[in-house]
Amino acid sequence: MTPYPLSALLDNPLFALFARLVLTFLFWSAGLGMLADYGETLATLSRFGLEPAAAWAPAVIATLLIGCALIIFNRWAWLGFGMLAVFTALCIPIAHAFWTMAGEERLAHFHVAMEHITVIGGLMTGAILSRRMERH
Repeated sequence: MTPYPLSALLDNPLFALFARLVLTFLFWSAGLGMLADYGETLATLSRFGLEPAAAWAPAVIATLLIGCALIIFNRWAWLGFGMLAVFTALCIPIAHAFWTMAGEERLAHFHVAMEHITVIGGLMTGAILSRRMERH
C-alpha cells in the first residue's frame, strides 16, 4: 500500500520522464561529451584498442545518444535499454579488464566492473517496466 502522495508522484507522466532522463544521464552526458571533445574521444578509443577510432567514434556516440532518446521518449524503449546494456557490458572487457591487472588498479577496475553490472540490472528493470507500461 503506497501512500497517496507517493503513488500520485509515481503515476505522474512528468515524473516518469524525469526518471528516464536521470536513468540515462550517464549515457547521454557521455555521448554529448564525446561530441564536444571529439579529439579526446578518438584518443580514448585508440587507447582501448578500438581502431580505427574514427570508425568506432560515430558508432559509440550514436549508440549512446540513440539508445537514450529511445528510452527518454519511450518509443522502442526496449531497444534503447538493450543498446545501453550491451554497450555497458562491452565496456567491462574493453576498458575495465581487472583480471589482467594487479594491485590497486585491479581493485579499482573490479569495482567499476561491478558497478557496470548493477547499471545493467537497472537497465533490465527499466525495460521490464517499459514493457509493463505498454500492456496497460
